Amino acid sequence: MALTQEELYRGIDDELSWSESDLPERIRTKHVHRLHPYLGKFIPQLVEILLDRYVDRDSGPVLDPFGGSGTTLVQGMESGYDAVACDVAAFNCQLMRVKTARYDVAALDAEVRAALGRLAAFEPGGIPDWVTPFARDWFAPVALAELAFFREIARDYEHRELLEVVLTRAARSARQTAHFDLDFPKQPQRGEYWCYKHRRTCRPVETARHFLQRYALDTVTRAAAFAAVRGDGCEAAVVHGDARDLTLAGPFAGVVTSPPYPGLIDYHEQHRYAYELLGLDDRRDLELGAAARGTSRAAIAAYATGISDVLSAVAPALAPGAPVVIVVDDRRELYPAILERSGLELVERYRRHVNRRTGRRAGEFFEDVLVARVG
Repeated sequence: MALTQEELYRGIDDELSWSESDLPERIRTKHVHRLHPYLGKFIPQLVEILLDRYVDRDSGPVLDPFGGSGTTLVQGMESGYDAVACDVAAFNCQLMRVKTARYDVAALDAEVRAALGRLAAFEPGGIPDWVTPFARDWFAPVALAELAFFREIARDYEHRELLEVVLTRAARSARQTAHFDLDFPKQPQRGEYWCYKHRRTCRPVETARHFLQRYALDTVTRAAAFAAVRGDGCEAAVVHGDARDLTLAGPFAGVVTSPPYPGLIDYHEQHRYAYELLGLDDRRDLELGAAARGTSRAAIAAYATGISDVLSAVAPALAPGAPVVIVVDDRRELYPAILERSGLELVERYRRHVNRRTGRRAGEFFEDVLVARVG
């Protein structure tokens, strides 16, 4: 029997549940939070409240062992915390480094405009030998030539990693796919199609130049906006590695994290265009909860063990009494046992209503907010 509306909303924390009108997309993706699309990220306003409620900034930096796109890292710095994030995915780590780096904005702007000037003068020709079959399959020839050229000239600049993030953001938009299917394209779209987004017949993108220009200038603007609000003296550290195997110095004032969900998203595959164009180290075999593993009983058990191992590795680095705050949709009720196996005691549990849906998705969605401490 389905839950009643009263039962559905019982235990909802209204302070953490926003409507689209209360918290529009442009606010959720303020400054560097929108440097690159990233599925499944939690919103900075949620991190801001959780930090304020639970984490004592005088006890050390805040830690996110599932760094992802860097929401805790960036919002922590805006809220006056030093912050550390770990992630097994090379692209995630590069994105976090670019978001949190300190920039001389005038110098950055000059360098980006110099790169764009070279792009404007570029005449597409052949495709370099280093380009992979995947990239040749998913991009039109002109777009691929432009992306390859931009990757090569990025190496000439001090802010190479930032220019490479611009490249990957443009590559995501320039793939040969339907405009309404940027999140989960299954195969290249090479001919005309009926576009549900624009409600007319469209063709796939054939050039990347306009995306590169638009996103490059937008990135400078967002980097400058974050520079204006980040806490004075606050620093960020990004650790590329599996948190299960890392020795973290600490002490940390607390953990605020949103782990991957089991069997939902394969983040290495989601950003494969970045791995292919930049030649990044692919460690998808270490990714917890990857969609490719499915949701069989064995996959769920492996996921629970992996999350528990991460939390067990993190716990010794926490300051006395430090909280571990986890935002996750725990519909399978996995986390009470995960926390117990990790030596953590669940002290609070409440839900938030996520009524914002993106793309063509619909329906209500809820998340659990779990607060634990070392038992």
